[in-house]
Amino acid sequence: MPLRVIVWNEFRHERESAAIAAVYPEGIHRAIADGLALVQPQGQQRQALEIGTATLDEPEHGLSEQRLADCDVLLWWGHRAHDAVSDAVVERVQRRVLAGMGLIVLHSGHYSKIFRRLMGTHCSLKWRVADERERLWVVERSHPIAAGLGEYFELPQEEMYGERFDIPRPDATVFISWFEGGEVFRSGCCWERGHGRVFYFRPGHESYPTYRDANVQLVLANAVQWAAPTVALGDAAPMRAPLERIGDKPQADAAAG
Repeated sequence: MPLRVIVWNEFRHERESAAIAAVYPEGIHRAIADGLALVQPQGQQRQALEIGTATLDEPEHGLSEQRLADCDVLLWWGHRAHDAVSDAVVERVQRRVLAGMGLIVLHSGHYSKIFRRLMGTHCSLKWRVADERERLWVVERSHPIAAGLGEYFELPQEEMYGERFDIPRPDATVFISWFEGGEVFRSGCCWERGHGRVFYFRPGHESYPTYRDANVQLVLANAVQWAAPTVALGDAAPMRAPLERIGDKPQADAAAG
């Protein structure tokens, strides 16, 4: 069975700004989806992908109960319209992650309702838009998300995010960024939440062609494979009958008592 992937995007910037539409004429979601279809993940068994997209202004933001039930990995790009996301949809996504669905949160999705709910922190940071170079150091080269990458890779222009990044301690930190202005940032972080895996990946400002970069595309292709569900277990708290008879004792113990 293929991995069923949904790329979610607000799709507001591209419709409101001619400059951003020139970078992503079909939307950031389409550029990410095209990259996933194009790039072969490295260092792990590849499952074929069935890739769809969803956007904020679709009914239920394109994430109905049935669509999420059929989703294995959800990628999330959001920025200026975090508050426009329905709390009911956020709750729905959280339940699916806890049940085993993978979630990949991109760039300014650090402030999305779903990421902040799963992290339990503000997820705040420093930022600056100054067309500066970003160098992403691969600090866990054995991690599956880093497969096929060198010691580092660079993006010629990106928005700066700087520490302190208010997140809980990651289970793994795969990338740390250095920026031309001097700041550093934990740019690739992994967690498990319930039965699902969560990966945050920092690059992806809307005015730069970051999602057409070959290294970024490889990271996302690897991340989808890493985040794929290993189980699908919904929330349940049943009353359980005992496996053994309670109160029984071996004869020797009974005599000693």
